[in-house]
Amino acid sequence: MSPTRGRASAQADSNVVPLIPGEFETIERLERIVANRKDALIACCNAADFSERFNAERALIENLEAKIERRMHALANGGSGESYIDWDALDEQRQRRSNSNGSAPNRGPRYPESAPTTPIGPALSAEALKTMTFAPIKYVVPGVLVEGVTLFAGKPKIGKSWLLLHAALAVARGGFTLGDIHCVEGDVLYCALEDNERRLQSRITKLLGFSQSWPSRFFYHCKLPRLGNGGLDAIRDWIKSKPHPRLVVIDTLAMVRAPKKRDETNYDADYASVLELRQLANESGVAIVLVHHLRKADADDAFDTISGTLGLTGAPDTVLVLKRDATGTFILHGRGRDLVEIEKAMAFDGEACIWRVSGDAAAARRSRERSAVIEAIDEAGPEPVGPNDIASVTGMKSGNVRRLLGKLVKEGIVEKAGYGRYQRSAKGS
Repeated sequence: MSPTRGRASAQADSNVVPLIPGEFETIERLERIVANRKDALIACCNAADFSERFNAERALIENLEAKIERRMHALANGGSGESYIDWDALDEQRQRRSNSNGSAPNRGPRYPESAPTTPIGPALSAEALKTMTFAPIKYVVPGVLVEGVTLFAGKPKIGKSWLLLHAALAVARGGFTLGDIHCVEGDVLYCALEDNERRLQSRITKLLGFSQSWPSRFFYHCKLPRLGNGGLDAIRDWIKSKPHPRLVVIDTLAMVRAPKKRDETNYDADYASVLELRQLANESGVAIVLVHHLRKADADDAFDTISGTLGLTGAPDTVLVLKRDATGTFILHGRGRDLVEIEKAMAFDGEACIWRVSGDAAAARRSRERSAVIEAIDEAGPEPVGPNDIASVTGMKSGNVRRLLGKLVKEGIVEKAGYGRYQRSAKGS
C-alpha cells in the first residue's frame, strides 16, 4: 500500500476532501492519453528502431503519470495541509463513470519494464567474420543503381521519370542506358503511380518504338495501395513470384508512404516511410528506387535540397539527386553505403527523351565556366572587364572567376589590362 493511500485511510471522514468533478474529468482524460501511449508503444514492438522509440514512449508515459499524480494530490490537499487521497471515493467515482459508459475500467500495466527483444544469438568475433563469404553486391545500373533502397530526388518535371523508365527497360531486356552503361537482364516492377496506362504506353513507345518487341520481363502498376494497406505485401509477393527480380521503381514515394501519425515526429515519419522497404530490399537483394522531390530553397550541398528531414536521407542505402548547377549543367549526385560518391554531368536529348552521362561533373563544370568567362570578356568588346563584372554576367562566384582568369592568363588566352582588369589576348582571339 502506498504511503499516500495509508494516510488517506487514517484520516477521519470529515477530513477527506471531496473530488471536484471537473478535475476528475481532467484526470480521466490524462489516463486515457496514457492508455493511448501504451497502445502506441505496443504497436512499435516489432519495429527495428524499437529501442529508441521505446525510450521515448516510456519518458512520455512517465511524464503523463506524474501529471496525474500531481493532479490527484492537488485535489486531496485540503484544510489539514497534508496531501492525501480518498482512494475509495476515487475508485467509486471511476467505477460509476465506467458503468455509465457500459465498459469496465482498463488501467493496464504502467509500461513494460524492459523492451521486448527478438533473439539475436551470440555475438560473433572478428576472427569468424574474416572467413565469412558473401554474395557480391548487385549493381543494377553499374556505377549508379545498386541493390538496396535508393532515394532519387529532383525538381518536378526535370525528367526523373524518363531516366528511370529507360533504365528499367534496359534492365528488363539486358540493354544499355545512360549512354553506354550495360545492365544485366532481370525482372523489373515499375510503379508509375502518377501516370495512367495511356501515358505509360506513350512513353515506352517514345523510347522503344513499335518496330522492336517490348520486354516481357518489364511489369508495371499504375495503382498501388499505401505500403501499410497492402502495398508492401504486393511488392513482396511480386518479388517472390519472379525467378530473377532486380529492380523495383516507385514513382513517387508520396503516393505510397503512410500518413504521419498525430504523435509522430517529422523525423520518425520520414524514417519509417523508408524502413520497411529497406528491410525488404536487403532481404531479397533487389534495388528499390523511390522517386522524390527537392525543396524550393537551394543549398551548397545537393543532398540538403531534398524535401523532408534527415530521416528521409538517412534511412535509404543510397541517395541520388538530379539538379542543375550554377552554370546550368545537369549533375547527377550520388552517395551511398555501397556506392562510391559520384558527380556525373548529364545531358538530356529532348527529341528522344533519353538521358546520357556526358562526363565527369567537375570537368564539365570547368569547361562550362571557362566558356562562360571567355564569352563575357568577348561581349565586353575592347573594354577591359573585372572579375566582379564577369561574375554578375555569368552568375558565378567572384572567387571562382578570379581563379579561372589566372589560369586563362597563364594559357595566354586572356591578358591583364591594368590592375584587376582583363581582356582577350591576341593569341586567344
